[in-house]
Amino acid sequence: MIVVIQCAAGKQNHAGHLRTSDGRKVMFVANPRLSPPNGNRIYARPDDFAPSGKSWREELIEYNRDPKGNPHGLLPAWKLYKNLAYKTLADHVGRDRLYILSAGWGLIPSDFLTPKYDITFSKARNVERYKRRSLRDEYQDIPLPDGISDPIVFFGGRDYIPLFCKLTTGAKGPRTIYYAGTTPDVSGCKLKSFGKPYTNWQYQCARKFVEGRIG
Repeated sequence: MIVVIQCAAGKQNHAGHLRTSDGRKVMFVANPRLSPPNGNRIYARPDDFAPSGKSWREELIEYNRDPKGNPHGLLPAWKLYKNLAYKTLADHVGRDRLYILSAGWGLIPSDFLTPKYDITFSKARNVERYKRRSLRDEYQDIPLPDGISDPIVFFGGRDYIPLFCKLTTGAKGPRTIYYAGTTPDVSGCKLKSFGKPYTNWQYQCARKFVEGRIG
C-alpha cells in the first residue's frame, strides 16, 4: 500500500534552504511579487529560473540525485513538517511507501530532501496572499511514478484533492480518498467519509488508520 498525506504549514525551524550563488536563502512562495521585503533572502516560485539557467525545481531534483553531503541541510519530507503524523506514518508503512502531496513540489517521496517553502492551497483568511496557490497556476509538479499497482490511500483537505487526482493518473492500483464534510466531486477514486470537517482533521484520520481503526 502507498499512503499519501498533504503537506503542512508548520515546518521545522532548523529546516534548510536552497541558496543563491551569493549565499542568500531562497524562500519558495506562490506569489513572490507580493512577498514582504527581506534583504537576507529572495522569494521565488519553484519553477522560476535559478542563476544556473535551470528552474529551482530542476536544481532540487538534481540535488536529490547527488546531495554531496547535503551542504544546505535539507530535511527529508517526513522530517520537514512539525506534526508527528508524518513520522508516525513513515514508521508504520515505511518511508518508501509514504508520499507527501506538497503544494510547492508535487507528489514527493517521504525521503525527498525538501527546502523550506511557504505555499498552500488553503483559502483561509489568515493565509497571506503571497502564500496562496491557485489550481489554475502552472506548476511542473512531480507526479507519482507511472505503473504503481499498489492500493493508494490519501489523507488531505478538499483543496488538495484535485492535485492528488491529477498526479496519480498513472497509477494502476485503486485509489482511496478520505474526506471530511460534503462529498467531493471526483471520478476514478473510492471515497470514504471521515465525518464533519475541523482543523487538521487529516492527522486524526491518519492516526486512526495507523491504529487500525479505519479501513
